[in-house]
Amino acid sequence: MSYYKEIYHYTFKYRGLAWATILFNLLFVIFNLLSLVLFIPVLQLIFKKPEELQKVAKPEWKGFGNLIHYIQDAYNHELYLLVKSDPKSALLYVCVSVFIAFLLKNIFRYGAVWTQSQLRISVVRDIRLLLFKKSLELPLAYHSNEKKGDLMARMNSDVNEIEVAVVSLLELIFREPLAILINLITLIYMSPGLTLTALLLLPVSAFVISRIGKSLKRTAKKTQEQLGFLYASMDENLGGVRVIKAFNAVRVVVEQFSKQNDQHQKLATRVFRKKDLSPLVNETLGAGVLLALVFFGGRLILNGTEIGLTGEVFLTYIIVFSQFLRPIQSVSNNMANMNKAQASQDRINSLLNAPNPLVNAPNAPSIKSFKDQVSFDNVGFAYNDHAVLEQINWKVQKGKLVAIVGESGSGKSTLMDLLLRFHDVSTGAIEIDGQNIQNIDLESLRSLIGVVSQESFLFNMTAAQNIAFGDTLIDMERVLHAAKVANAHEFILALEDGYDSLLGERGNKLSGGQKQRIAIARAIYKDPAILILDEATSALDTESETLVQQALENLMKDRTSFVIAHRLSTVRNADQIIVLSKGKIIECGTHDTLMATKGLYHRLCALQGLS
Repeated sequence: MSYYKEIYHYTFKYRGLAWATILFNLLFVIFNLLSLVLFIPVLQLIFKKPEELQKVAKPEWKGFGNLIHYIQDAYNHELYLLVKSDPKSALLYVCVSVFIAFLLKNIFRYGAVWTQSQLRISVVRDIRLLLFKKSLELPLAYHSNEKKGDLMARMNSDVNEIEVAVVSLLELIFREPLAILINLITLIYMSPGLTLTALLLLPVSAFVISRIGKSLKRTAKKTQEQLGFLYASMDENLGGVRVIKAFNAVRVVVEQFSKQNDQHQKLATRVFRKKDLSPLVNETLGAGVLLALVFFGGRLILNGTEIGLTGEVFLTYIIVFSQFLRPIQSVSNNMANMNKAQASQDRINSLLNAPNPLVNAPNAPSIKSFKDQVSFDNVGFAYNDHAVLEQINWKVQKGKLVAIVGESGSGKSTLMDLLLRFHDVSTGAIEIDGQNIQNIDLESLRSLIGVVSQESFLFNMTAAQNIAFGDTLIDMERVLHAAKVANAHEFILALEDGYDSLLGERGNKLSGGQKQRIAIARAIYKDPAILILDEATSALDTESETLVQQALENLMKDRTSFVIAHRLSTVRNADQIIVLSKGKIIECGTHDTLMATKGLYHRLCALQGLS
């Protein structure tokens, strides 16, 4: 039941739309039945002569408790008078009445569709926004374990299943039960004996449908998971198309994708088959019940044992009963939709309920500026019980240029990720001006820090938007200043639309050096007190590196800078260098002092031909 409650809460967040949909559906059900019942007088006109009709007296008003009988008797009285005087006019009167009932029925049905369409899309929008927001809030460790394609599948196909569930819920709880109840009361009123027979036969259909629904949920879950793998494969391979082409791997990749695609096709086919089987089985069983009623009802009429069950009433009974089966079949179909969507809701909840340890402490203060020092006090970090950093003790004074070096996998980037609170330390503490960063407002902490990494990720926005990324209102004066300091102004002006030029997905319209200078301009625009440079020039050619290095030197002026470097020539002038090995600081000092100790730093420099 918790699943139905969740869909209910999603739906009734928009109470006005929900209740309007319910009201329109109720009126649709009433006029749908009325359009059928009004056919009885037509049949009476056809099957009986005017002198054979039973006289209907003009009814007396006895209050709202007798409203239905009053309307029925008033209609029959007017019709009786017309039939006696002019049967053809009576026929026209009945046909117009039926047409009006059909017209109102369809007007109210469209009203339900009109409000329902806004409701379902609003719910989809809200859930997709929640998923996107949660995805961005979750720590990097979560994204390392999850495929991006699977997250996209949850935000698209899984959310679309919830859209179907919203409609199904409104029909399942509010429309179809009312339709069943109203039709059932009408059937009992027309023939209690036949209705009792029908009710004894219908549970067989319900049992068969419930078995199909349970199987459908299991298959639907597997299908959505496989779709996530398919999205992940598409995302990965389209992103790596250059490598695929360079290694002549198109055929291999297509074959791998084809296998995954075939697997999804098989699962999706099974889902559709099971989903479509439910209403077909229900309709077949319903037809069996209907024919049984025709048989039993026909016998009652022929034997004259059912009082008041004339031929025209029995024919109308069969028509109404066929409409009684429609909401029952709809319940079956909606149950199948709900079972299918439940698998999607489980996947959505696994994301929405994923724990996020990187949240602000209660009443966490904001930090406005950096005044003194950054300190790492006995910092340790483990990932999945694997120690990455141990016993890091290090103090960095404001305005200093410090470098972090060491072999690959020694924990250099992880140490800076801890400063940014992409992860939280396992032991110890990182402090800025004596405040533990875990007790500082996360947004204000990151506002103090600028990052330029080895792979400069640019967005498919204009050059100006990329430089001012994070600002809703772009200050073009600051953008121009940042671009000039980063040696990016000239090549940006040379673009087709200058600062209004779109840079393409991940900035693919630019060269590596140009992307890096845009990234540096972005950091300059932010004007951070603390700067992290993570292998910012390692992937560049000599000419680009020279331009980028000049931009970095401009950026680092009067800032506290942490530089992660494999090219040790770029950190020779650092105020302090720490050397990491297997997650521990094994050396610390200036270039000259570390070279004199003849340790790991000296050995790394020697490998690069430095002295």
